[in-house]
Amino acid sequence: MADAWTLHPQLARDTVSIGDLPLSRVLIINDANYPWLLLVPRRAEIVELTDLDDVAQAQLMTEINRVARALRTVTGCDKLNIAALGNVVPQLHVHIIARFRHDAAWPKPVWGVAPARAYERDALARLAAALREKIWPG
Repeated sequence: MADAWTLHPQLARDTVSIGDLPLSRVLIINDANYPWLLLVPRRAEIVELTDLDDVAQAQLMTEINRVARALRTVTGCDKLNIAALGNVVPQLHVHIIARFRHDAAWPKPVWGVAPARAYERDALARLAAALREKIWPG
């Protein structure tokens, strides 16, 4: 029997779940410096995109597009950064980050530029609700 999927402890600490798509859990990184989402395929022991079969890879691309479009609509960002790195957290996860020309890291990558700043509870709730409405309409 395959191991059951669990969210990596660091991702669990740094994020808030807003729901599940057919393949992936959708998470908000709790850093108000950047509207930043993660998609984490709910498959045990998956490290690389290539660890997913062709059907799951196609599903992940569909989910990335769906979530990225929602984030762009909700934030009105200037640019989306989409990447799967996994150098620190080995569990496959895809970053979808809304970037603005005025953000602290622009035009460089967001990592290590500004200390993480947790969302205020109401701001996080508003962002989550707006994203849910766009990702799961109806």
